[in-house]
Amino acid sequence: MAKKPSWVIDKEREKREGLWLFGLHAVRDALANPARVKLRLVLTRNAADRLGEDAWAGAGIEPEIADPRRFPVPLDPGSVHQGAALEVRPLDWGGLEDACYPGAGAALTVLLDRVTDPHNVGAILRSAEVFGAKAVIAPARHSAPETGALAKTASGALERQPYLRVKNLANAMETLRGLGYILLGLDGEAEETLDHALGEMPEGAAIALVLGAEGPGLRERTKETCDRLVKIPFARDFGSLNVSNAAAVSLYAASRNVS
Repeated sequence: MAKKPSWVIDKEREKREGLWLFGLHAVRDALANPARVKLRLVLTRNAADRLGEDAWAGAGIEPEIADPRRFPVPLDPGSVHQGAALEVRPLDWGGLEDACYPGAGAALTVLLDRVTDPHNVGAILRSAEVFGAKAVIAPARHSAPETGALAKTASGALERQPYLRVKNLANAMETLRGLGYILLGLDGEAEETLDHALGEMPEGAAIALVLGAEGPGLRERTKETCDRLVKIPFARDFGSLNVSNAAAVSLYAASRNVS
């Protein structure tokens, strides 16, 4: 029998007993987030000294001090926990309309079509926060769930950047269109470049960037739901970017248009 991917194991474990965040940065930011429901904090003595008592005192939780040689947390053996782990409940960011409503100013959001690697999604959340996206949106199935690996890669962004899991991605895209967003699908075989499409938009237009998984790219229905398909031009014939790098480049370009 094939071994289950680590993100599937994390998701099954989350349903039973909550979600474990790990690493000093991810734990510190989660402790500082009043929206997080915190269940259990496990620290080595060294990690407790590095975090400082103020980090957990303000969160209203007392740490369990653990022996680093027998760290009593159900993490993947390869997880670099730095002696810090926090069991939490997943964040509730509310509905799509509330999180992504353009309001008086310009708006930018990101949609991910079956991007399952938590490291890629974590990196995209980090870029989304840097460039002011209102949310990162992904289907509830066939996408990376909120996990410790995702939180660690996001380097704290998971606590501040809405990550919405929706039942149907195409329906979510239609909802965004109804809110005034222009849907740009990133497709390496598109004829139009991202810069050209952005240059034709009115200043301050609400933009939704739609990115697919590496390899398969956007599904056909997702492509059909986009307003325009665009590509990031490369200097050489065989240039390529992974999805998190493509998201960062696209967010930077779009953020200049909406600012």
